[in-house]
Amino acid sequence: MSFDDQSGVVPLARDFTRQALYAWGWLPSDTADQRAAAEDVLLVVSELVTNACLHAEGPDELWITCEKKVIRLEVSDRGTGQPSPRTPHRAGRPGGHGMFIVQRLCLDWGVVRTPGVAGKRVWAELGAPA
Repeated sequence: MSFDDQSGVVPLARDFTRQALYAWGWLPSDTADQRAAAEDVLLVVSELVTNACLHAEGPDELWITCEKKVIRLEVSDRGTGQPSPRTPHRAGRPGGHGMFIVQRLCLDWGVVRTPGVAGKRVWAELGAPA
């Protein structure tokens, strides 16, 4: 999905992700575990896109792939910063929870940069429910 200077990018990203979850059979959910897994994917998309909005001039594109019961989310942006969970994490304070949430919910996550190209791709992987 390309954002192309659209407004309301977080809801757009969630809607796009929800459509992918339906296509791959994660939704509608039959069990509480399946619902929780789908909600985790939607939350991580929201956090990655929000992070790009707050710290990197907004997101450029969102990619979602599903292979071997693992969903991979990637958000590209033009930012130069390096996302990381705030340490120490202070659960009672507002803000600063996005990458902590991503770290806690995901199997793995990271950042990919292409030499000579501005920006980065922040990726995260989540597993399907058992």
